[in-house]
Amino acid sequence: MKKTVVENIDDLSTDIAGTTGFLKVERDVDPALVEADWQNLQEHGFVMMKNLITDDEADQVKNALTPLFNKLGRNEFEGELTQRIYSTMAKTRAVDWLATHPRILALLDRMFMPNYRLSQLLGINILPGESAQFIHPDDGFYPVPRPRPPLGAASIFALDDFTEENGATRLIPKSHLWGERKPTKDDKVISAVMPKGSAIFYGGTFWHGGGANVSDAPRMALTAQYCEPWLRQQENLMMAIPKDIARKLNPQLQSLLGYSILPPYIGMVNGVHPLRMLDK
Repeated sequence: MKKTVVENIDDLSTDIAGTTGFLKVERDVDPALVEADWQNLQEHGFVMMKNLITDDEADQVKNALTPLFNKLGRNEFEGELTQRIYSTMAKTRAVDWLATHPRILALLDRMFMPNYRLSQLLGINILPGESAQFIHPDDGFYPVPRPRPPLGAASIFALDDFTEENGATRLIPKSHLWGERKPTKDDKVISAVMPKGSAIFYGGTFWHGGGANVSDAPRMALTAQYCEPWLRQQENLMMAIPKDIARKLNPQLQSLLGYSILPPYIGMVNGVHPLRMLDK
């Protein structure tokens, strides 16, 4: 076998064994649409994608998630009248395709290093009577001072109409550009009012929060959150998703869960690529 010459870190562009590098996927998305989304993201801090999926598709996901909601939040941040489903892919296959929606991943391809990760995939059901969640950035728990580029990003898919009354996500436009400052009463807060099947996408430095539900019906959503490949995920998904399920997932999802590396070293298991851990 021919010996690989390694003179510097740039020569280690695959795993240590020199067999597996970055997962390459062609996105079936109009480049002009991706560019428009990217420019909106840079200017406003978020992108609203109306009617990204059909009503029937949203209903299928909602019907799969509904019986899985069985616990209320444990504090004001989770929402004491909000239900959440963690480790969603361990419980249903109905959500897999939203975690890999090409229009979302096309933006992530520009934001992060290759082999970025899914940080969590979370079903959220805000019940009537829930108060507004406090405004926050999603990657604020990483101890890296601002201003800085986002270390994480998130999509929120509306499985019901998002309205002012039922808790549409609250947003502070341009807050992704802030340094260390916090929101004040003078900052303009808008609601992500959008029809069922729509989505919003934003970077981890963007300030937002769930709205109060003063309606008489729940408001359901699915959020997929992502992070740079060199960061720890919010959910330890390689432990949360059983191997017999992970083996059946498509390569994109396997990579997002953590069965991937940032070459040459980050993410290896016993010196080899983690995909080998799925070998029976």
